[in-house]
Amino acid sequence: MGKRIMEWAGRAEHLGGIPRALVFLAVGAIAKTVTSCLNSTSIHNPQALLHLVKCRPPGVPLLTFSNHMSTLDDPLMWGFKGFPSVDAKFARWVLAAEDICFKNKLFSYIFRLGKCIPITRGGGIYQEHMNEALEVLSHGSWLHTFPEGKVCQDKAPIRRLKWGTASLIVRAPVTPIVLPIIHSGFEKVMPEKSFFGRRPPLPLCNKEIRIVIGEPIEFDLPSLKQEAIAATQDRSLHTLGWPKTSPDGLGEAAQRWIYTNISDRLRSVMESLRIFSSNKFNL
Repeated sequence: MGKRIMEWAGRAEHLGGIPRALVFLAVGAIAKTVTSCLNSTSIHNPQALLHLVKCRPPGVPLLTFSNHMSTLDDPLMWGFKGFPSVDAKFARWVLAAEDICFKNKLFSYIFRLGKCIPITRGGGIYQEHMNEALEVLSHGSWLHTFPEGKVCQDKAPIRRLKWGTASLIVRAPVTPIVLPIIHSGFEKVMPEKSFFGRRPPLPLCNKEIRIVIGEPIEFDLPSLKQEAIAATQDRSLHTLGWPKTSPDGLGEAAQRWIYTNISDRLRSVMESLRIFSSNKFNL
């Protein structure tokens, strides 16, 4: 079992919650300024997200997921008008790339205060920080993920998704509400190769940002688990040594089947929202 990076700094009670509140006050204000003031932002169906962030049943987790257009998608995507971006109480937890956000102790501390969970690329769905993400969901909190696994600034169909988000849906002690989000424009605010072949030092202005929030996706997990077991009971494959899921005891083959099934569904929903967004905003 790996060691968790500065987990103590991400706890709500750390120094009375003051450092966390200050980080969200500062970062939320920046996100609001860039997204709502310095750029032109249109959002479809914001009430779906606002309602679930503020008013979902106690103890029920929320899992949002989106495409990944730039390194500033989070926090800028939460800076639209009407969203409580400066209030740490309503803020999401988010899976963040360890090699970018946790490269040194200072970054690690700041990103932990910002409710970020470090994820090692290629570390698999059973790395220790994925267990931390499951704990966040078990507490009824809100978690955001980028299931594509990396930034893609091409105007193209949604790529094949990594299994991490699907595994969280299946393994969460309490099944989360799953809400899809598609956005565009952040790739223009923070392009990967515009400033001498590098990202610009600051976010760019006067760009058009489009955010489309879908409706919750329902999964019949008991039925899916039974299908997974039936579809793989006679299948032999090279295993990675995954543990069985608890409490339903899904073996590795069944897990692969169900993660593929759910990931394909998530990708299909994302692609439908991407097409809807392109038509709605004439992109």
